Amino acid sequence: MSTQTLSQVDDAIRPASAPAKINLAGLDLQGLQAFFVSIGEKPFRGLQVLKWIHKYGIQDFELMTDLSKKLRQSLPELAEIVYPELYKEQVSKDGTYKWLVKLQGGNFIETVYIPEEDRGTLCISSQVGCQLNCRFCSTATQGFNRNLSTAEIIGQVWLAVQRLKMVGDEEKITNVVLMGMGEPLLNFEAVVAATNIMRHDNAYNLPRRRITLSTSGLVPMIDKLKSQADVALAVSLHAPNDALRDKLVPINKKYPIAQLMEACKRYAGDHRRHKITMEYVMLKGVNDSLSHAKELAKLLQYVPCKVNLIPFNPFKGTEYERSDAETIFAFRGVLIDAGLIATTRKTRGEDIDAACGQLVGKLQDKTRRNERFLAQVAAATTHSMDMEC
Repeated sequence: MSTQTLSQVDDAIRPASAPAKINLAGLDLQGLQAFFVSIGEKPFRGLQVLKWIHKYGIQDFELMTDLSKKLRQSLPELAEIVYPELYKEQVSKDGTYKWLVKLQGGNFIETVYIPEEDRGTLCISSQVGCQLNCRFCSTATQGFNRNLSTAEIIGQVWLAVQRLKMVGDEEKITNVVLMGMGEPLLNFEAVVAATNIMRHDNAYNLPRRRITLSTSGLVPMIDKLKSQADVALAVSLHAPNDALRDKLVPINKKYPIAQLMEACKRYAGDHRRHKITMEYVMLKGVNDSLSHAKELAKLLQYVPCKVNLIPFNPFKGTEYERSDAETIFAFRGVLIDAGLIATTRKTRGEDIDAACGQLVGKLQDKTRRNERFLAQVAAATTHSMDMEC
């Protein structure tokens, strides 16, 4: 009869695959409290760890000195604190940072930080690619792979904070906008958990109105967001009528403008000063005429909102062009004369493709949308060359 070594016995009784460690980086306070209760600890441990991770940027349990020594020694067997990797950095001539962020599994997303005199705005992603297919958006041409986890969403904030500290930037993140890659409301639970962490005073301490979620108009989820997060809301409108919006923002076919406007009114509720931001990308000869402006003014007259006109940021293969400055100015004038608050977004980071609508990352497209887009671009290029010949 052979004699087994201690390690052989241990291997025989250990499950074939040990349970995955819980990534505490992706848990809000409620989730952390539940985790510590589940391992026989008091709920207050959750608040201690939340502070260490997000307020102090600590990933090593051993450095969390207000935890008991026994707990610090046992935590590495049960949990981990893991964020995506900051893979590449570009800095624009205007001071804008763009970070290519590497995820587990080989995908990449993009995150942008925009410093200004009175604020520092971080634009983060919520999906790898996007499930929607807005015609004027570079991200949409990349297709879609998957939703980001809460740890991957809040990890972009964590990485930005740590990186800005390293470069000695005195600016701090005062605003976070979920306007990067993806439709945030199609990743609802992870996004809400991430906003809970952003808002906590022992994490990033951002007021809820300093967190803005941009949606293409998923009406039922807008109502759900109000009940669970009530952060500032931006709507990618881009057209004053259904016929045009159906082409530019295809989700409009499911949730037409009338339904969307009613959802916006419900979201604003009685807080008239909490205005919805209506985002309107200016596309030359498509949605930028004075008649479009008048139609938009009429549409929004009873909606508590402000309009942000966005000069279109071109990308390779797009069929659209940017409206000229005079057209945008005249369009804005019509809205202001109608009593609306209207501003023109200043384009930032355009030289490093960090401007609105330009974020693409690198992803494994499950939809074949990118393959079809590239085929269309190639066909258009060939046709153009044939015409020149």
